[in-house]
Amino acid sequence: MVDSQLRARGISDPRVLEAMLRVPRHQFIPDTYRSQAYEDHPLPIGESQTISQPYVVALMLESLQLTPADKVLEIGAGSGYVTALLAELAAQVFSIERHPALADNARKVLATLGYSNVQVITGDGTVGFPAAAPFDAILVSAAAPELPTELLTQLREGGRMIIPVGTGDSQQLQFIRMINGQPVTSLREAVRFVPLVRNQE
Repeated sequence: MVDSQLRARGISDPRVLEAMLRVPRHQFIPDTYRSQAYEDHPLPIGESQTISQPYVVALMLESLQLTPADKVLEIGAGSGYVTALLAELAAQVFSIERHPALADNARKVLATLGYSNVQVITGDGTVGFPAAAPFDAILVSAAAPELPTELLTQLREGGRMIIPVGTGDSQQLQFIRMINGQPVTSLREAVRFVPLVRNQE
């Protein structure tokens, strides 16, 4: 997977490549699809959610340029796979998941694999996690129709965010860096993610 899908397509950050070698992707995938764990496409994980293809995950992680001291917020824990990769790359990871069943399963798998620098919170990802803000980086694994202001306010000065923005088949990764208190955005690849959903009151 790392050689044919990541290095061959331009992923070069050694820390990201090493993390993706270490984290056993098959552990985060339902038994039905486990034989496809290292193929380069999304897979269902229940609750109408998916685990993203490895290349897109690597692209997002490389964009964030994480350091071992960073505090990271993840929106959309899903299976916990990206959470584990973030835990390999950063000091602290707070991950929000709106589906209780997925959050519970992610906690179990992450605990089994020995990740102690991760907290998976069941909640509404659109509001982030103000209690632990500000964050050095935010990774969003669901597509927002527009940049979520509530997440931007939780980035520290110089902080980075990677997020798919758009609807349906028209989504694009956006990379944001906070400079002088303002978000500076650069556009990246076209992608397709499940929608970022706000919990109903």
